[in-house]
Amino acid sequence: MQQPEDKSLEPDSNLKPEVKSNSAPAPNPDVINLLDYLEVIAKNWRMIVRTTIIAAVLSVVISLCLPNIYTSTTRILPPQQDSFGLMGMLMGSAGDMGGMAADLLGKGTPADLYVGILSSEAISDTIIDRFKLMELYKQKYRIVTYKLLENKVDIAAGKKDGIISISFMDKDPKLATAIANAYVEELGKLVVKLNIAGAGQNRAYLEERLTKAKVDLVKAEEALKVFQSKNKSIDITNQAKASIEGIAALMAQLAIQEAQLSALLSQFTNATQEVQNLKASIRNLKGQIARLEGTQKGSSIPTVGSVPGLEQEIIRLKREFKIQESLVELLTKQNEMAKLSEAKDTTSIQVIQTAREPDRKSSPKRGKIVLSATFATFFGAILYALIREAAERMSPEDRDRWSRIKELLPDITRVFCRGKCRHK
Repeated sequence: MQQPEDKSLEPDSNLKPEVKSNSAPAPNPDVINLLDYLEVIAKNWRMIVRTTIIAAVLSVVISLCLPNIYTSTTRILPPQQDSFGLMGMLMGSAGDMGGMAADLLGKGTPADLYVGILSSEAISDTIIDRFKLMELYKQKYRIVTYKLLENKVDIAAGKKDGIISISFMDKDPKLATAIANAYVEELGKLVVKLNIAGAGQNRAYLEERLTKAKVDLVKAEEALKVFQSKNKSIDITNQAKASIEGIAALMAQLAIQEAQLSALLSQFTNATQEVQNLKASIRNLKGQIARLEGTQKGSSIPTVGSVPGLEQEIIRLKREFKIQESLVELLTKQNEMAKLSEAKDTTSIQVIQTAREPDRKSSPKRGKIVLSATFATFFGAILYALIREAAERMSPEDRDRWSRIKELLPDITRVFCRGKCRHK
């Protein structure tokens, strides 16, 4: 008997057998393949090595041909503010207002001020003439010598300690030492000259002001004497005397600050912060004086305006006398200080470190030059090899685009030159 065939065991003709592919995936053009770069470097290794060796040899030869440069340094403490100057005297007499005007030359420190003086042409001229630098550097124009001198000297003030360092570089170590020390000497001479000139002007101003104050004092004293001889019976209370002394002290301080304001206005404008602060202080003093001279009541010390009749007149006369007496005393002291400052012919510069002749060069750093030139050439040669390889593998379309760019470059150059000529 024949068995029926099981059709479920027959293979389905619609089913296709799975075929395994051994082909590798297509490379992604966006992924960087380091082997390509290594291949380019290996292909051009002779050129890279040869160029690097040549650069190393040339850098050694050039560095050996460079002259030795020696640096000599001197360090000084900046001179302190001159306490004999007019502004110093006024600030010392003005009490709390002295701190406001202590920075008349700006927000910088005294060290910054003297660094500016050392860098000025006033010092440079004396250095150039003293050492005949125009002949030494074979320069025809002085302005070029200024530039050479500026490149050779380094003047800086420490941010924390304020110490000024003056360093000079030259091929001759003796010349470097001499010029570094000469900067300090010339600074001292210039500071003394400026101090004497400023003190002379201050003394002339103080003598003129003192003469006028003495005349006013005599007038006030005579007026008070005449009034007291006519009115012998007038007696002033202790409280009224306190008002007189308070007004006299305020008026003396007001006169000092007004003189200080005149000195500030000779150098600065009304918009300067120092001037505005001093004007505000003067307005405050005038307000206090007005209150003491006014008529308001309720204070334990009577105002001048609250004292009637002859007592008010003698209070006014005594107040004027006290003011003029205080001014004469103050101006006399300041005048003597100005005379001492004018006669002073020494500087307060303190030398911490005198420049000495260096026994070792400061430059050139030959090893650094050779290493820098060698490594720069090595990486430059690799970059050149990569660029050249990229140019060789450039597609025809990119070559056409590059050709069009090169054709456009002369046109761009001509347009740029034409525009530049027109601008001139």
